[in-house]
Amino acid sequence: MFLADQSVDASRIIQLMISPAVMISACGLLLLGANNKYSSVVNRIRLINDEKRRLVSKAGNRDFTPEESLRLESTARQLSHLNMRAKLVRNCVMSYTIAAAFFVISSLLIGLALFQGFVEIHYISTAAFLIGMIMVFVGVVFGVLESRKGYEIIQLEIGAEE
Repeated sequence: MFLADQSVDASRIIQLMISPAVMISACGLLLLGANNKYSSVVNRIRLINDEKRRLVSKAGNRDFTPEESLRLESTARQLSHLNMRAKLVRNCVMSYTIAAAFFVISSLLIGLALFQGFVEIHYISTAAFLIGMIMVFVGVVFGVLESRKGYEIIQLEIGAEE
């Protein structure tokens, strides 16, 4: 038995399976942007950490100048905020990745349901698709929080130089 319902043709199967594939592609684009942000945040953490190490080693055993103390304090605050920002971006990436996985599962279940004729699988595939959409939304929320955190970090940097 190739199809449970012979009236369902190949073009209809492909059409049903493509809907989740569009969301997989959208998640791929969102992941690309989030991974670029993640890389940028990690590089910024490394640069600030390096600056902090240089300040400490430059001071040696002598006391810090007021400017050095201010900058050292600023780097510590920024590192703390950047660490939180990195966690938000990580959560964003994980949410988009999980969403893509659920869209793949949804697509596979649609194909399986059409070939096997199991009506129950339609409910499971719909649930998988909805979970994927929820995970995209969660990723967007983490993205918004990350953007706010990035703005806070810029404000710390500007405030440190005034």
